[in-house]
Amino acid sequence: MGLGKLMHAFSKEFQAELHNLMKWRRDVRHFKSDPIPTDMLLDCLNAFQMAPSVGLSEPWRIVRVTSDKARNAALSNFRSANADALAGYSGDKAATYAGLKLSGMSDAPEQIAVFCDEATTKGGGLGAKTMPEMRRYSVVSAIMTFWLALRAQGLGLGWVSILDPEQLREDLDVPENWQLIAYLCIGWPKQDTLVPELETVGWEEREPDLAKWIER
Repeated sequence: MGLGKLMHAFSKEFQAELHNLMKWRRDVRHFKSDPIPTDMLLDCLNAFQMAPSVGLSEPWRIVRVTSDKARNAALSNFRSANADALAGYSGDKAATYAGLKLSGMSDAPEQIAVFCDEATTKGGGLGAKTMPEMRRYSVVSAIMTFWLALRAQGLGLGWVSILDPEQLREDLDVPENWQLIAYLCIGWPKQDTLVPELETVGWEEREPDLAKWIER
């Protein structure tokens, strides 16, 4: 029996829908205020447990940011980091940057911070001795799995990367060995679009649908 007979095969219809799901996955910054049912959020969070991780270390640590104090601290952190980032641009680029909405932190009903536990003993260090950053890559992979699970439910996610990670770690009072990987805003998108917002406003363009690689 060939390998193909041993592995689960998905229909052409499913493959087309998966491709469609990946196309509709967008970085959302404009959210409705409607709450997300807790059971729906938990169902999507379970996607983390289906994600791959180096050495089966599962190094992701998730903090649900709910209090006004924690959210205000995160928002203040973003505004400070965003002002510093704006100062690094000039001319038309600065004007375009100033007009971007780079965070949905003011209106997203759910916000979570995802960390990597750099000191985890789970997995026994397998695959991370020479490349310890593999733990962080594992967390990123899990976030993408979560992102697709959210989108399949009609939910949107916005990844906020304009932050001081050390300040956020202190504000959320998490262990020193937890490295911030992502601050995620989650909610119902105000509108659906296949075009990245940064492309819409002329910040950058996607590469054409063509795989590129180097052969040796």
